[in-house]
Amino acid sequence: MTQTAASTIKSASGQRRSRLDRVLTNGGIVLALLVLAVICTALAEPRFLNRMNLINLGRNFAFLLIPALAQTFVMTAGGFDLSVGVVTALGSVVTAMVMGAVAASVPGMDWLAILVALGAVIGLGLAVGLTNAVLVAHFALSPFMVTLAVMSILTGIALYFTQGIPVYGVLDSFVDGVGRGQIAGVPVILLIALAILAACVILQRLTVFGRHVYAVGSDQRAARLSGVRTRRVLIVTYAIAGVLAALTGFLMTARIGSGQATIGGTMALETIAAAVIGGVSLRG
Repeated sequence: MTQTAASTIKSASGQRRSRLDRVLTNGGIVLALLVLAVICTALAEPRFLNRMNLINLGRNFAFLLIPALAQTFVMTAGGFDLSVGVVTALGSVVTAMVMGAVAASVPGMDWLAILVALGAVIGLGLAVGLTNAVLVAHFALSPFMVTLAVMSILTGIALYFTQGIPVYGVLDSFVDGVGRGQIAGVPVILLIALAILAACVILQRLTVFGRHVYAVGSDQRAARLSGVRTRRVLIVTYAIAGVLAALTGFLMTARIGSGQATIGGTMALETIAAAVIGGVSLRG
């Protein structure tokens, strides 16, 4: 009887340990460290929990969350995208230039200028993403080298057209409504980022495409032999990454009030680090 009770206690202890291991493996350590950092910072500086500071943190969080989601898709498929930072910068420049041009041509139609700028930014991100995808998927080139080359080319293009000078012409209504706007006390930019996060989670975990992304990142040859159209998966993955990176530039323009070709310089490394901390493997 005693031996049975001891084995039962040992089994329960083992189950608790395995449950704890799963929690820690699935990001529990990161969450614990985050909570600890917040507590320590709040104790050291009480103004850290000030409402305005939390709003600014939320906005800054959104500007890293969206491109990190882009990087997550690419890394899950077994690749890298070092061009997310410069696509963000170029998206900012395109937003300011297009918005200013449309606003000057059609005064009083702010919504039209914003929509046209958004369409131009999405087209830019899609074009860059498809370029990366074609070189990686169809020519079997290294994602690291391809995106590094694209990053260098786009950086030169952005600096050539702007000369490193901010591009103005951003509408005040866009800055006030999106960059500084709040809904129920929550920044509009953060709400947009959370909506994109929810869409990405659904796409990655609850759709056939999402499972195919995992399959390609695990073993591309095995996925292809299993009937997965690996090239199509890679093309869509890089296209999504390009659009999300460009959309980040669109939102950043609303925040800073101008298009700047120098933003996003360290974003590539930051998004890779964020994805890895979030649980994405460097090997797909």
